[in-house]
Amino acid sequence: MRLHRYTYADYVALETTSSTKHEFLDGEIYAIAGGSEEHSALAAELLRLLGNAVGDEPCRVHTSDLRIYVEQVGLATFPDGSVICGSLEQHEPSPTATALNPTILLEVTSDSSEEYDTGDKLEYYRTIPSLREYIVVSHRERRVTVHARRLDGEWVTCVAIRNGRVAVPSLAMDLHVDELYRNSSIR
Repeated sequence: MRLHRYTYADYVALETTSSTKHEFLDGEIYAIAGGSEEHSALAAELLRLLGNAVGDEPCRVHTSDLRIYVEQVGLATFPDGSVICGSLEQHEPSPTATALNPTILLEVTSDSSEEYDTGDKLEYYRTIPSLREYIVVSHRERRVTVHARRLDGEWVTCVAIRNGRVAVPSLAMDLHVDELYRNSSIR
């Protein structure tokens, strides 16, 4: 049984004064732990590859400093990266840099986040109308999973492992697993 239920205003007040990032969901506020060096490097490499693929498209690649608000479930979260195509739609009750309209979201798993990233968070992200792909990078093995929304609205999941590649349709690119993990200690 919960002893205290926070409002979104409580969360906003905390975020404007805290040096630590937090996630908000269903009246609860959760501190976000920092990632490992490997986690950071994989996220940075994927952001670089996505940035290269954006080229002259009207899209911007963002680090984990951009908060995403999932309206359908009331989740405020900081994915490891995102791509916004077109103008950023700001969630007004939130502090600055809170987007409602990501095209791509990405997460690099960790021991503590893997179940959430591939379970509940996947379901929450699927409710974002603008989202085309959710990319999950494994911290355990050379594996990239892309959950992609087809034109008919249905979601399909594609997985690539060592020597493989997986499509990111909204950027008309293929992610090559070995290129992403090329400097990684993950074998």
